[in-house]
Amino acid sequence: MEPESKFYVDPVIVLDFQSLYPSMIIAYNYCFSTCLGRIEHLGQNIPFEFGATHLKIPRKYVKNLSRKNLINISPCGVGYVKRSVREGILPKMLQEILDTRLMVKKSLKKNSGNKTLEKVLDARQLGLKLIANVTYGYTAANFSGRMPLEKTAEWGARVVYGDTDSLFVLIPGRSREEAFRIGAKIAEAVTEDNPSPVKLKLEKIFHPCILQTKKRYVGYMFESPDQVEPEYCAKGIETVRRDGCPAVSKMLEKCLKILFETRDVSLVRQYVVRQFSKILTGRISIQDLTFAKEYRGASDYRPGACVPALELARKWVAVDKRSEPRRKERVPYVIINGPPGLPLIKLVRSPRELIADPSLRPNALYYITKVIIPPINRCFLLIGADVNNWFNDMPRKQYTSYQHNSSPVKGKKSTISQYFSTRNCAICTKQSKDGLCDSCLLKPQCTSAVLHEKIRVLEQNYFYTKKICELCCCTSDKIMCISRLSCLL
Repeated sequence: MEPESKFYVDPVIVLDFQSLYPSMIIAYNYCFSTCLGRIEHLGQNIPFEFGATHLKIPRKYVKNLSRKNLINISPCGVGYVKRSVREGILPKMLQEILDTRLMVKKSLKKNSGNKTLEKVLDARQLGLKLIANVTYGYTAANFSGRMPLEKTAEWGARVVYGDTDSLFVLIPGRSREEAFRIGAKIAEAVTEDNPSPVKLKLEKIFHPCILQTKKRYVGYMFESPDQVEPEYCAKGIETVRRDGCPAVSKMLEKCLKILFETRDVSLVRQYVVRQFSKILTGRISIQDLTFAKEYRGASDYRPGACVPALELARKWVAVDKRSEPRRKERVPYVIINGPPGLPLIKLVRSPRELIADPSLRPNALYYITKVIIPPINRCFLLIGADVNNWFNDMPRKQYTSYQHNSSPVKGKKSTISQYFSTRNCAICTKQSKDGLCDSCLLKPQCTSAVLHEKIRVLEQNYFYTKKICELCCCTSDKIMCISRLSCLL
């Protein structure tokens, strides 16, 4: 069932079947050793194809089983004898695997202090889980079932998303405590309606949450009624994916947390605009703007492929053939500023190049409009907030070129921005001619205090940054360092 994409402020119960696939095999005794064949062949006393061999079931035997209600008919029209007649090999094997996994999980809880043993036991229980869950696959099962979803007036609940063996149930107008109580009742009712060991369990409560699309959701998770502080839980969205830069995941997670905790979009807007301003003015760490994509090897790309990792590898190999990245190694890169109309692949640089060349700058407009805004919009457009409008409404800094009679910039000018000065007020950022706007000039005491505070903060930041450099270079006389990462923090 496709999710109803929206922001839910009411509790959403997440129900999950415990080991659904192996439980179904065990409950209905599905196995090659218990199969009677298709319904249309039963009782015909003629052999029919059964895998690599032939199977013939006597009519008398089939009638006897049917009269005693000892046959399970699967949804795809195949008959299996029940466990009282013959226990299947697959159900027996799966039951042993599930019992072993339960034993390993109990041992994991007992040895919670030993980190090394925890990792080993967790890997073992995960391996047993995967072996049990893929049983349908390696037995060549190809039938896709559908779970019936009903709306019950007694609980006042409504299913808003169904995914394989999970259900997301909305409880409008109820508290979190009531949601736990209703969720337990739903799980108990469904479990009683199915044969053992099929079991529906209450996994967690989302309050609040956002359902984006199939297999993409995020929310504050509560796993028990006694839990006070929520846990941030996301699946499928950019906060848990590695195909973007860290700035995307950090900003999106922070925006969602502000929304979940305050329900105030204006606070989210203030945070987003503040971060955009940092990116535009270059006050963000290069690490947060660095992508890292896997390199597949030069021979694994199609001819003419425009892939950043491949482009950088070609540049490095042209200088030194030994510098080619290893296969499956993640190659870091950034996008720099360039002239209009230049293909994006030509703007790809390694972080080392960006640090070494002071004339290079990250492409702030690309990062904001193409990398950061789309994932945030995928969540916030559901509540009618468009981040594009927030960015378009931001005040832009006005720059003017240096006049001949103005004081020159000390040192070598290597970037175009060094040939321009800002036309924004140093206090309120409004447009001005001489550094301060008219309204700020009318308040000399307040303006002086603000300017002194800004100078104090800048000097303090410089002092701390210099201290870091001195500790890193092990000297306080002459600092020889080419890294700008700490200075951009």
